[in-house]
Formats: sequence, C-alpha cells, structure tokens
Amino acid sequence: MNLQTLRETVNSLFTDNKGLLAMDESTGTCNKRFAQLGIPQTVETRRAYRELIVTTPRLGDSIGGAILYDETIRQQKSDGTTFVNVLMEAGITPGIKVDTGAKDLAGHPGENVTEGLDGLRDRLQEYFQMGARFAKWRAVITIGPSIPSWGCIEANAHALARYAALCQEEGLVPVVEPEVVMDGDHTLETCCEVTERVLRAVFSELFTQRVVLEGMVLKPNMVLPAMSASIQPTLDEVADATVNCFLRSVPAAVPAIAFLSGGQRAELASARLNAMNTRFKSRLPWELAFSFARAIQQPALEIWNGCQANVAAAQRALYHRALCNKAARNGIYSSDMEKQ
Repeated sequence: MNLQTLRETVNSLFTDNKGLLAMDESTGTCNKRFAQLGIPQTVETRRAYRELIVTTPRLGDSIGGAILYDETIRQQKSDGTTFVNVLMEAGITPGIKVDTGAKDLAGHPGENVTEGLDGLRDRLQEYFQMGARFAKWRAVITIGPSIPSWGCIEANAHALARYAALCQEEGLVPVVEPEVVMDGDHTLETCCEVTERVLRAVFSELFTQRVVLEGMVLKPNMVLPAMSASIQPTLDEVADATVNCFLRSVPAAVPAIAFLSGGQRAELASARLNAMNTRFKSRLPWELAFSFARAIQQPALEIWNGCQANVAAAQRALYHRALCNKAARNGIYSSDMEKQ
C-alpha cells in the first residue's frame, strides 16, 4: 500500500468542489429503470446509455470520479475507445463497484448482508490493471420493528472493513458505503440514532482491520426520516441532524464524506447538501461531497428515452445536474439554478 498514491486519488475525486457520479447500476437495476420508460433492455442499449454519460461535454468540470459496474468497465464507445479511457481523457478518475449484492442474513428475518469477499483480491487486481483507481462496496441497513439488529450491523461493518483493507492493499481507494435506507415510516431522530450506531461499528471494524482512514472515502446516507414519515424536516433541520451525527461518529482523519442520494428527488438532494455546506463547511474536518446516481442521471435518462436524437439534450440535463451539485458543495446552490 502506498498511502501517498491513495491520498492523490482521493484528491483527484474531490478537488475544486467536484464529486462522484455513481453509474454502477447492476444489469438488473438498469433494466428495471429502462422498463419503466419503455426502453429496450439489451446490452447495446445499456452501452449506448453509458456512452451518453461518459461523453457528456465538460462533465469533468463537476465530476471527479465515476463508479462503474463490471459490465460498464469492459464496454467501449461505438468507435472502439474504452469507457475508462474516455473518462480519463475528461479528467475523471474511473472507479468500480465490487460487491455482489445484498443477500438475506441467516437468522435475521428482514435483514441483509452484502456478499462478494470471495475472490475479491484477484478481482481488484484485474480492475486496477483495467484503470480503476477506487472501488465501492454498499451495505444495506433497514429500520423496522426490532431492526436493525446488532448482528446485522456487525456483519456488514466487518465485510466493509475487510473489503476496504483489500482495496488499499491493491492500491485502490475504498469507498465505504453503509446505507441506512429510507424505507419504512421512521422519524428523523430514529435515523440519526441508527446511523450513528452503524458508523461507530464501521469505524471500529476499519480500525481492527488496519484500514488507513486518510486513504478512504465514506459514502453514507444523509440523516433523514423515511419517505412515508408524516413529518418531513426543513433543509436546516436535515443539515443540523446529519452534520452533528457525523461529528460524533466519523474520525477527522477521513478526508471526504460523499453522500448517496438514496432515492431523494434530484433538486432536494442538492438543496440538502447545499444547506450542510452553507452552515458548516468552514468548521468541518472533512469535505462534504456527493456520490449521486439517480439524483444526477434520472432527468437525462427520461429525456434520452432510448432515442439517439435526444442524446445532446440528455447530456445537457446531465451536465446541469452535476453542476448543481458542484454548487451545493460550495454552498452556492439555489432553486434559481433549476430554471436555467
């Protein structure tokens, strides 16, 4: 492990108020989103959509890194140029999702554990040779009656830490993603309590597995009530709850926190990130950034709708959403930007 190289990679991801674009949807998830819009679910259609994304003009102005899926990192433009090379030429660092998905956790009804550790060292070596310089692993934590259990939290924290250690061994920056999902009807306060418990467990395991915190990125949920909760907080309430929770549970040695969007509306995710940076940026030990998927891609996907004639308009929408989130990182996003 070369700590200086890891630090340089982290810096490339978040310099100049940039963030991450998560375009690592599995084949099943991508097909599901296509089906909702009536787009054919084929290898070529997925390739064409991803080409739209990686060739968006000036995307590197706002995006420092792109998280790819195994299918995507092996794909090429229509002219034969690999997506990895397209991203690198745009100043965007390629990354790769390496977990194999959340599966039922034995003995824990309603809870999951993320799998993919078997053979991970060899896969990381291959991805590094293909040009990836960071990786991502997602753990799923659900709030419900009597859950999450300590067994679920501990199992996922341990897997995240072992994954992170293997990444650093192979020269890749691990993006550690413990997501407390927004399903259910829980309150803001419950999400805060669970998120803090999860983060404390994750960092305890990272310490045990000798992961160097300066060479990793945390990708967590914002502290939010469930989507169906009767009381929805203001932007400032979300900012205060999230930042205070993280100040209690995330070590200062971590260089960056890149929030997932978790199903939030695109504009709302930007506004909430902006509120955090407006209120706290000058007082925090870590960068507050974004690692959004649907909150950047969805408007472009709907405009494209599988039609080549719509590519340019879809790319403009994608660039706009990325630019909005760069502004949110700097605390200068406003709803007026959505009218542009």
